[in-house]
Amino acid sequence: MTTVFAQDRGPGCLIRALYFIIFGIWFSGIWAAIAWFLCVTIIGLPLGLWMLNRLPQVTTLQPQRNDLVITATGHTYTREIPQVFWPIRALYFLLVGWWFSAIWLAVAWALCTVIIGLPFGFWMFNRVPAVVTLARM
Repeated sequence: MTTVFAQDRGPGCLIRALYFIIFGIWFSGIWAAIAWFLCVTIIGLPLGLWMLNRLPQVTTLQPQRNDLVITATGHTYTREIPQVFWPIRALYFLLVGWWFSAIWLAVAWALCTVIIGLPFGFWMFNRVPAVVTLARM
């Protein structure tokens, strides 16, 4: 028997909402633009991808999710999600990811500026790594 715990500790909903209203809405736009530019330069790709992977944290202080697995024998480890083979991810980035992610980020940020679009905008921000490089989160 194996037990899996989803660990996602972070600040409460009220703190995250205040952070988003005061800081997250405008800073996430700057963060996303810089990250996207770094990805397009290829030299800045690692830093740009790191920044894009943390976009949900920058926008709303959403903690990164880790799965802690405890086996029947008592061993514990953090489960990693299997990723698409890296040459396929690289080809996708070169053909689609770099330009489609710019559109995706612009739409996500625009949706976050209106109350009715917030849920879908946040959902889109959480999917940015997959849009850029097919990363599984």
